Amino acid sequence: MAVATRLRPFGSTIFTEVSARALEVKAVNLGQGFPDFEGPDFVKEAAKAGIDHQSNQYPPSMGIPALREAVAARFEAQTGRAVDPNRQVTITSGCTEALAASFLGLLEPKDPVILLQPWYDCYPVGCALSDAAPRYVTLRPPGFRLPEAELRAAFEDGARAIVINTPHNPTGRVFSRSEMDLVAELCVAHDVLAFTDEVYEHIRFDGVPHRSLAAWPGMWERTVTMSSVGKSFSVTGWKTGWAVAPEHLTAGVRAAHQFLTFTTPNPMQYGTAAALSAPQEYFEGLQSLYTARRDLLAEGLDRLGFGVYLPQGTYFLMADHRPFGFGDDISFVHHLIEEVGVAAIPPSVFYDDPADGAGMVRFAFCKSEETLRAALERMEALRR
Repeated sequence: MAVATRLRPFGSTIFTEVSARALEVKAVNLGQGFPDFEGPDFVKEAAKAGIDHQSNQYPPSMGIPALREAVAARFEAQTGRAVDPNRQVTITSGCTEALAASFLGLLEPKDPVILLQPWYDCYPVGCALSDAAPRYVTLRPPGFRLPEAELRAAFEDGARAIVINTPHNPTGRVFSRSEMDLVAELCVAHDVLAFTDEVYEHIRFDGVPHRSLAAWPGMWERTVTMSSVGKSFSVTGWKTGWAVAPEHLTAGVRAAHQFLTFTTPNPMQYGTAAALSAPQEYFEGLQSLYTARRDLLAEGLDRLGFGVYLPQGTYFLMADHRPFGFGDDISFVHHLIEEVGVAAIPPSVFYDDPADGAGMVRFAFCKSEETLRAALERMEALRR
């Protein structure tokens, strides 16, 4: 049976393809963004206790009370806005499901949606599933800043929603206050919804702050703020996320969520509630760990001859591969996997026009120092 037309252009995700090939040829995998180390014990123990001491039947569709309360408390700490955990917080199966529920529950067919490219690959799929119309605004190296004229033009051309991902995957950019001012100004002026993907909110470097768009004047009533536990606590397989929004937007999210997954596994919700109660020292340690891994990879790539775009957040690093003489990122990544034994992601797949990303490659540094050093050692072959 043929794949439905709306999904046919997307095929298998690049992450699945690269990870599968890396496994086949025993390449060091700096492609897909999952840690090769485990999350903290206190989080895992809370999930185990959830199996042993809590109900293993259906939890409430919107999530267990303890987790909704923990999400509400963290949101208030970050934004200064108190939210109702019963009416304004929804627990989802990862941020990916929160995004899908927002697209399906809040957009009408043909609604224009502004996507910043390079994008995380589920954003254009969300448009396809909801029959929305994507409009692209391009972040360009070396700074990957929001282009004001291009962004204004996209809003003025008519838009129903914009997807904002900060810290931004794959570029590692954390949008500045002035850039967020611009987005808020345009959303308010044109009455546009904002879907904000903030899964890397705790992985930032060099003192760069995270800013939630919902905290801007006029933005709470038009923003769905989404995040998850996987990145900040190294439990990407748990797929536990959430959406925070005013009641009229939460109604749309929940209308779709109840028919997508209905609910999220009980034990992971208890573990996530424990995670969100972690002391500030945990997050400081997380940033120190990833700063060291970022710098190790960046210095090594620079020494090898890559053009390095140093990230402000996330655990991804974009680099210019053109000094090695390859025509595009696909051919470079193929060579890197097959001949060098290191897996990475070709970012041209995150653009409407692949040529915009053809000169770059994305590496993940959510790996042990041993893994990163092994990858750099193998990539010495590029210089030879």
